[in-house]
Parts: sequence; structure tokens; C-alpha cells
Amino acid sequence: MSGCRKRCKREFLKFAQYLLRLLTGSLHTDSVEDELEMATVRHRPEALELLEAQSKFTKKELQILYRGFKNECPSGVVNEETFKEIYSQFFPQGDSTTYAHFLFNAFDTDHNGAVSFEDFIRGLSILLRGTVQEKLNWAFNLYDINKDGYITKEEMLDIMKAIYDMMGKCTYPVLKEDAPRQHVETFFQKMDKNKDGVVTIDEFIESCQKDENIMRSMQLFENVI
Repeated sequence: MSGCRKRCKREFLKFAQYLLRLLTGSLHTDSVEDELEMATVRHRPEALELLEAQSKFTKKELQILYRGFKNECPSGVVNEETFKEIYSQFFPQGDSTTYAHFLFNAFDTDHNGAVSFEDFIRGLSILLRGTVQEKLNWAFNLYDINKDGYITKEEMLDIMKAIYDMMGKCTYPVLKEDAPRQHVETFFQKMDKNKDGVVTIDEFIESCQKDENIMRSMQLFENVI
């Protein structure tokens, strides 16, 4: 199981790096001259300044990111099907459709069925340069499927099933059918402090901050950009 986790973590990091390459345009432009040319793209000052204030990227970084985003997404948005297609390339051993759906919804903060450049920037800013608190808030939002402020066992089970589906046959020995449910029970024993059947944001953050493995995973994206 540990070997599978390592492989899946590597694939997830590769996916994050792909997203970054997608946004920076380096899938098509690798030269210093092209990068410098991208940095000179003009934007409406109001929009650029607003994003700079709302994220942890500099003005130059936002200019480069925007040019790359427009190169790959001329419409200015990424729909869920496109997002799933990109994600599936990095987990060919399993079915990543459901997990990609949950991840897409975490980026689609206004829930309009499309991820805009602004949505991407806000999400990437947290994942790449956010504080531990910000990253944990983002993770909680991913698990809180119906966005009611609580994680239920049903929601966590849906997430766990999606993760195991995504991992596919890379696990050895083969996981038992009830493995996702067992994982959920362990999760709730650790995080549901008052045993009321749901996990709040405070319970989630407190438990995660006491878990060394989770804290190490928070550093996964820190050196990507």
C-alpha cells in the first residue's frame, strides 16, 4: 500500500506540474525569449491589480500565467470534461473521473460549471504558496461535497471510493472491498472529537495539525514554482 501511495503522490505532483506548465504556456514555449515576450502582455490594470491583491503571485507572474492560460484555453475557461480528460492522463491505471469531479468543484468556487483564470489563480495561490491554515481550509472544502460546513461519513466515503478507483490496480496486495469504509471509520475516530457524526472545520484543522504525515504533505507543492 505504501508503494502505491508513493506512486500516486508522484503522479499527483506531476499533474500539478502539468497544470503549472499549462498555465505558464511552457507546453509550447520553452525559450527565455518567449517567456520574456509573455511577460509583456498587457492586461486591464483593474483586473490584474485585483488578482495580485487576492493571490500571492507577482504582477509579472500573473502576466505570464495569463498568457499561457489563454494559449491553452482561448475561451477563458476550462469545463469539467476537459479537466477530467487532463486529469485522467496522469492516472491511467484507474478511473479518476469521480475524483476529478470533486477536484474540479473545489476549483470552481462560484459553482458555475467552469473554472476561469481567476479560479485557477486563487486555487494555485493557496496550493503553492498558502499557509498551512489556508491549505487545510482548501482541503476541507474539497471533502465537504455539499458545502454545508461539515464533513459527513457519506461524503468522506464518496471521496475515499473515488481515490481507490483512481488508484486502480496499483495496490498490492489487492485492497478489500470494504477498505474505503474502514478508512472513513479511522478518519472519524481521529477527527470527530465530540462524536456527533460530522467533522467541523475546527476539528479537521486541529487533527491535521497534530498529524506529522499530513503536515509533510502540505509541503508537496511549495517548490513547484
